[in-house]
Amino acid sequence: LAVSDFGSLADRLESIVEDIDELAFDRLREAVADGATSRPQSDKELSKARRAAEKAARVLRALADE
Repeated sequence: LAVSDFGSLADRLESIVEDIDELAFDRLREAVADGATSRPQSDKELSKARRAAEKAARVLRALADE
């Protein structure tokens, strides 16, 4: 991969982070509509995935800046 590809991959990951945010929000909205009083397990797992994608994007940005 070329250095410019690192930035492109980071951009794609940041887009995925936004998609995960939307999905998590939808899951929370559905849970509230269904009367849930606690955070759904899927939201916790989506948060983990979001953090991992954010971390990967940061690493790729750092590699692109080297």
